[in-house]
Amino acid sequence: MRTTELVDGFRQSAPYVNSHRGKTFVVMLGGEAIDQPGFRSIINDIALLNTLGIKIVLVYGARPQINKALENAGLNCDYHNRIRVTDDDSFHVIKQVAGALQLDITARLSMSLSNTPMHNAQINVVSGNFVIAQPLGVDDGVDYLHSGRVRRIDVQGIRRQLDNNGIVLMGPIAASVTGESFNLTAEEIATQVAIKLKAEKIIGFNEVGGIVGDDGDITAELMPNYAEHVMWQMEKKEDACTATIAFLHAAITACRSGVSRCHLVSYGDNGAMLQELFSRDGIGTQIVTEAAERLRAASITDIGGILDLIRPLEQQGLLVRRSREQLEMEIDQFVVIERDGLIIGCAALYPFPEENVGEFACLAVHEHYRDADRGSALLKNIIQLARQRKYYRLFALTTRSIHWFQEHGFELVTVQDLPEKKQQLYNYQRRSKILALDL
Repeated sequence: MRTTELVDGFRQSAPYVNSHRGKTFVVMLGGEAIDQPGFRSIINDIALLNTLGIKIVLVYGARPQINKALENAGLNCDYHNRIRVTDDDSFHVIKQVAGALQLDITARLSMSLSNTPMHNAQINVVSGNFVIAQPLGVDDGVDYLHSGRVRRIDVQGIRRQLDNNGIVLMGPIAASVTGESFNLTAEEIATQVAIKLKAEKIIGFNEVGGIVGDDGDITAELMPNYAEHVMWQMEKKEDACTATIAFLHAAITACRSGVSRCHLVSYGDNGAMLQELFSRDGIGTQIVTEAAERLRAASITDIGGILDLIRPLEQQGLLVRRSREQLEMEIDQFVVIERDGLIIGCAALYPFPEENVGEFACLAVHEHYRDADRGSALLKNIIQLARQRKYYRLFALTTRSIHWFQEHGFELVTVQDLPEKKQQLYNYQRRSKILALDL
C-alpha cells in the first residue's frame, strides 16, 4: 500500500471512529466463521474495535461443531419446526463443544503477541450468567427437552462489564432459575441482547459477504420488509445457507425492535468487518431501519459538513465563496444529503419573493458520490420546494455546468431576466451563464 493510500484511508475512517466510539456492537460469530482459517483475523479485528472504544458483546454459535460432534458420537437429533430437540445424550455433547469453544475464543482474545492488534491491549473477556433461559416446552406434542429460549437478560450486569472495557462473551448454553441448563440459538441470544442493551449494531458473518442480489452482486442495503421476503425465498431452497438465514431472522427482529443497523460481512475476506464499519460504502449488506442515505433540510449543525463540501469547489472557482457567518444566516435555504453522518451533497434555494422566483445555488456533491445522480435528486427537491412556494421560475448561475442544466430543462437567459436585486449583484468579471426553468 502506498503512503498516500494509507493516509487517505486513515483520514476517511476518522469520522466513523468518532461515530462508533462508546457505542455497543453485538457480534454474532457463527460456528461456520469459527471453522474458517480467517477466524484469527476476525478475533484480531474484534480486539481492535475494543481498542477503539467500542463496547463489544460477542455471541458465538457452534452449529457445525455440534453437528460434527454428534455424528462422531453416533447420535442423531430430531428437529421440530427447524429447532433441535435436545435430549440428555445430545446435551452432554453440546455442553462439551460449547465449553471448549468458549475457552478457545477466550484464549485467542487473551493473546498479546507484538504483531497483533492485541499487543499491550490487556482485554478482559467476561463470561457469566447474563442470560437466564427457560425451556421451550412442548409444541404439537413434541417435547423440546433441553432446548430453550431467552427468559431474561441481566442488562445492568452486562453494562458494568462493558463500561470497564471488557468484552462480554456469550455462548449457546444458558442457565435457568431452577438451576438447569438449556441449549439456545446464538441468533436469539444476539437478538435479545442487542434489543435490551439498545445496541447500535449487530454484526454477522457468512461465506459470500452479504446478500447476493439477482444480478449476482452483493446488495448493499435492505429494509426489514424486503429482507424478510429474501429470507422466505432462501428458506425454500434445499442448499440455502443456514448462517445467512439465521442472521436475517436476527436482523429483521432486531431492526423492528430499535436496533438501527445489522451488518452481514464475509468471514473469508481479511478485514471485511473493518471495511464495512470504517469506509464510506462498506463491503457487505446492511439491514437498516431507515435508509443510510437521506435528503433533508439542513440545520445549523451541518455547517461544518457543508463547508468541507464546498471549499474545494470555491478554491477551483466553481462556486462563489461563502463565509461561515454567511452560511449560518442562510442555513434555512439549504438542503443536504447525509450518509452515515457525513454530508455528501448540498444545494440551496434563495428566495426572491418580490418577483416570485427562486435561485438554485451552491450545488455540491462529494467527489466519491458523483456517480448516482445525487445532483439531480437535489435539484428535484429544490424544484419541489419552489413549487410549494408558488414560484413561477427557478434560475441558476454557472460557469461549467451549462449542459447539465439544459439536460434538466433549463434554458439560457440574459442578465435582464434576473430579479432586480440579483442583477445588481451579478459579477460581470466572473461571466457566469444564466439559465432558467419555468415551473
